[in-house]
Amino acid sequence: MIPSIVSPLHEGKVITIRNLKYVYEGGVTALVEVSLDFKRGEYAAIVGGNGSGKTTLAKTLNGLLRPTSGQVLIEERDASQMTVAELAKTVGYAFQNPDHQLFCSSVEEEIRFGPQNLGYPEDEVRKNVDRAVEAMALGKLRAVAPLSLRLGERRRVSIASVIAMNPEVLILDEPSTGLDNEETEELMAKLKVLNDEGKTIILITHDMRLVADHAKRVIVLSQGRVLLDSDPRGAFSDLDLLRQSNLQPPAVTQLAHRLVERGIPKDIISPQELVFQVLRAGGIK
Repeated sequence: MIPSIVSPLHEGKVITIRNLKYVYEGGVTALVEVSLDFKRGEYAAIVGGNGSGKTTLAKTLNGLLRPTSGQVLIEERDASQMTVAELAKTVGYAFQNPDHQLFCSSVEEEIRFGPQNLGYPEDEVRKNVDRAVEAMALGKLRAVAPLSLRLGERRRVSIASVIAMNPEVLILDEPSTGLDNEETEELMAKLKVLNDEGKTIILITHDMRLVADHAKRVIVLSQGRVLLDSDPRGAFSDLDLLRQSNLQPPAVTQLAHRLVERGIPKDIISPQELVFQVLRAGGIK
């Protein structure tokens, strides 16, 4: 057992993780000595292949899983001493499958459930619900049964139900799963607005295009360990490390790596940047 962290967090930190280990029943080790910090207002992505530990890590941050050893601090408080309800006020978690969250008879009731059960006053519940409905563009669906909606709409409802609890941190597990490109971009645009307002966004994903387009920080996990903590350029410049993590960088980055000998930087993460660099290099002959 490690000593408790008694020194205060640096200003701006909302989550501190130290020497975190998680072992499932049956002896499967999902996390090994993970240590990370998250600041307020960050936009981070935790990435890795299947079985890398990314979802397990996310669930230890809001109390759905309790660490085998190590420590998680949420706003300077030891998460092991907090209830799931207390943690939900700071760290909100949207499941990969929204149907695992939805159970009420209307969108309105679904979004109200969280803040109501956290004991917020009725006027605050109303305010939070209205804000979450607006944030996820659900105004025309308030009276509709959530499970009758399309997948993209159900995902927006599940995220709105988390937003309504007004957490400092919003964790989204594989937010683009099952969505087409248009639905994904609409969702990501709404998340950017929340991030611009100061919310900390943490994406759990294996979609490297999503990471390249939106995240400012990338944490690469493999077999429960942190292999890299960098910005997207740093993460995508190391193809060997990504392969080790069973990840494929965006196609534009793979193309840039093939053009390195022609003067093209290998850390390119957008098509526009690749075009600029190709023109700058005098074209590809």
